[in-house]
Amino acid sequence: MKPRLKKRYEAEIIPALMTEMGYTNRWQVPRLVAIYLNNGLGRYQDDIKIFDAAVEEMASVAGQKPVVSRAKRSVANFKLRAGMPSSVRVTLRRDRMYEFLDRFISFALPRVRDFRGVNPDGFDGRGNYTLGVTEQIIFPEVDFDKVVKMTGMNITIVTTARSDEEARKLLAAFGMPFGKARARR
Repeated sequence: MKPRLKKRYEAEIIPALMTEMGYTNRWQVPRLVAIYLNNGLGRYQDDIKIFDAAVEEMASVAGQKPVVSRAKRSVANFKLRAGMPSSVRVTLRRDRMYEFLDRFISFALPRVRDFRGVNPDGFDGRGNYTLGVTEQIIFPEVDFDKVVKMTGMNITIVTTARSDEEARKLLAAFGMPFGKARARR
């Protein structure tokens, strides 16, 4: 069975973007390629309990087992040795990607305190969007009582869009609630 957002993309979003952007072929319409979830835990490298909890939480949020990334080199200033765990990451593609995006937009984002929309400045110039989530408890799959440390995560949405404007229109069509541009600190 196809995910709800994938059905909506094929039935509604493709025709709408074709008319709005003036595409002549449906394959010109930008589409989602992958969603990357990354939880950088370098500052907790000594506490293996936090890493185990992060792996468990990421697996429940993503629906697949995450990969633990390890440091390639030793860096004395960061008290980091080669081979030490540094982050937990997952790559979502196809149906799992659409299911995650649907859960993220429909359930997780409305649970953010004082939510005013996601930052529209998170585009990289090539049609990919990255945002940071400060608390992993916004996901309903994460059990609040079992959380060891609030670590958050970075979420990168990779599209085939050739510009940031195309990607913004695609994500807005999926229902991504963009807010106003925020001032830099």
